[in-house]
Amino acid sequence: MTKTADFLIIGGGIAGLSTGARLAKHGKVVLLEAEEAIGYHSSGRSVTFSHFGIGGVTVRALTAYSRAFFQSPPDSFDPLAAVRPALFIANQAMVPALDELERITRSHADAVERLDAQSAADYCPALRWAPDAVVAAFVHREGLKLDQHALLQGYARAIRAAGGEIVNGTRVASIGPRWRVQTEAGDSYEAPILVDAAGAWADHVAKLAGVQPLRLSPLRRTIIVFDPPSDMSVRDWPFVKTAVDYMYLMPDSGRLLASPVDENPDEPCDAQPDELDMAIAAHRVTEFTTLDVRRITHKWAGLRTFAADRVPVAGFAPDAEGFFWLAGQGGYGLQTAPAMAEIAEALVLGTAWPQAIAAAGVTMEQIRPERLLQRSST
Repeated sequence: MTKTADFLIIGGGIAGLSTGARLAKHGKVVLLEAEEAIGYHSSGRSVTFSHFGIGGVTVRALTAYSRAFFQSPPDSFDPLAAVRPALFIANQAMVPALDELERITRSHADAVERLDAQSAADYCPALRWAPDAVVAAFVHREGLKLDQHALLQGYARAIRAAGGEIVNGTRVASIGPRWRVQTEAGDSYEAPILVDAAGAWADHVAKLAGVQPLRLSPLRRTIIVFDPPSDMSVRDWPFVKTAVDYMYLMPDSGRLLASPVDENPDEPCDAQPDELDMAIAAHRVTEFTTLDVRRITHKWAGLRTFAADRVPVAGFAPDAEGFFWLAGQGGYGLQTAPAMAEIAEALVLGTAWPQAIAAAGVTMEQIRPERLLQRSST
């Protein structure tokens, strides 16, 4: 027997869940997730810090717009964010990038301050302020440490509260006409609108559906966790990131986590950390701090999937009626989820482009999949 819905979503990461919660107000939502738990791959492996140090103009506008949701979430959500400073640092070569990032951050936020060596040390005493290390810094005092578990579960509750269904451990085997999805277990689902929110597998889902893929790029990101010196409390340290994508560091349950901000091409998979990338992460920590990474206590990797222009994608496929792309969230899917879900809701329903989204500086042309298909055909 085929189960029917108004909206069938493939992918239980932040993209599928947040959009599913919006669409569930307008019809029956069924969300299919291949893994046994939601947010298993990218969404559940993010450090989930909302800041303006990643992405281009469009991503930063989506980030700025989404802050209000995190700071004052709906009553059905647990608290989603804690205010924590974001400290951006630079060696001599990175100073121009730091200056530009400070300008961009000031255009979106208050509480931004340039720091000297002493004031930077007040935030993070382990910074190695030296000619060959940190020579400049600024802080955004109102960065947001997001709780990805609370965010994912809040959206899942909203789907179920509206009568929607989330089916875990369900891998798609085939996709036929009228968006009839057959699973590997033999179950069948059908809906007039199919939302492809499958993350690193989004192009694979499109191929199953006979839709032209977007040539998305899954890139592996590595995280290590290590102990700070026994006489040093790191609980109140900020999120620390180089002005360019080279290293970031932040406290995590009494320990420190760090990343070399690596982007290694990979296949859609259960990503695992590479020994060399872990060593690079540890080395880069020592370049910019006085910390000694003697033992890595935990490590993981996740896939961050990008479109060619590194802007998220939302919109109906021009070559397949009812097939809706929701992909390419990269490393900013969590911090832009409220904005992207509102955009997806409007595009799926065919309503007007949200005025508040337009006021934030995001246009339909920046988001829709046609931009990528036109590029791939030239």
